[in-house]
Amino acid sequence: MHTILGSNGQIGTELARALHKSHTTDIRLVSRKPKKVNESDVLFPADLMDARQTSQAVKGSKVAYLTAGLPMDTRLWVEQWPTIMSNVLAACEEHQVKLVFFDNTYMYPQTSDVQKENTPFKPNGKKGQIRAQLAKQVLKAMEEKRVEAVICRAPEFYGPGLTQSITNATVIEPLKQGKKAKVFLRDDTRRSLIYTPDASRAMALIGNTPDAFGQTWHLPIDDSRLTYKQLIELAAKTFGVQPRYMILKKWMLRLAGLFSAQIRDAGELLPRYEADNIFCSDQFKARFPEFKVTTIEQGLKEIAASQAGANAT
Repeated sequence: MHTILGSNGQIGTELARALHKSHTTDIRLVSRKPKKVNESDVLFPADLMDARQTSQAVKGSKVAYLTAGLPMDTRLWVEQWPTIMSNVLAACEEHQVKLVFFDNTYMYPQTSDVQKENTPFKPNGKKGQIRAQLAKQVLKAMEEKRVEAVICRAPEFYGPGLTQSITNATVIEPLKQGKKAKVFLRDDTRRSLIYTPDASRAMALIGNTPDAFGQTWHLPIDDSRLTYKQLIELAAKTFGVQPRYMILKKWMLRLAGLFSAQIRDAGELLPRYEADNIFCSDQFKARFPEFKVTTIEQGLKEIAASQAGANAT
């Protein structure tokens, strides 16, 4: 049994598809209100803030994948994330279940330095501090041999469906609708983006590779690392629209933050848009050379195709 904790998000949904297609049909989906992805999926309603429910959700599993997400709300992150992680680690230890933790890069320095698996944590703001704390909880559990675990780390998302990211929300979605895209701070810095189906396929592969456990992996990306200007031009061409966009300056975002808690909460992430973001996934590509990474051009075509399919139904 492979169990996905936080199965309703785009990563969890794509992970269920990837596991079912290539690894196992014995899949349990866990969420407050889980929904089937594959016909054979087993649904298990649970609240990961509740230790007993989390234990029952994990019980009987071979591998548990923690893909849960929280809204971009710093207060919620501080209040809930450490408890969720503690409950999941305790459940995996109790039932001797392997853990695959899907992580992000908020704890890294927001500079142009190359980001590798051994990059020291230097978080900027509360959300980055919480992500560093979560990763350290998993690393400590691994070091103490309480839980056999692995960390799968990904940069910013782009992708189909309900993929949530700044790039999807401010660039790809508006362009799909023929509207003007919005870019944070600069349009000439290089961006590292991961296609959500690739992230989930890679995580499924790692979760089914015994010698991959006990370490951190950067999930695979297309190394072209386009600037937002280049991405917008390519996306506009793919979607058949004009490459229209505006650059949101710091003062504009500060002003918007007075009226929007979501924009205000995203403020600590802004430095990453002032510098090149160079996320390196060479370790994964060397270990799994057969894995086919989706190019950004192909990913945008698939997004356009999925949109066309949705409009036709």
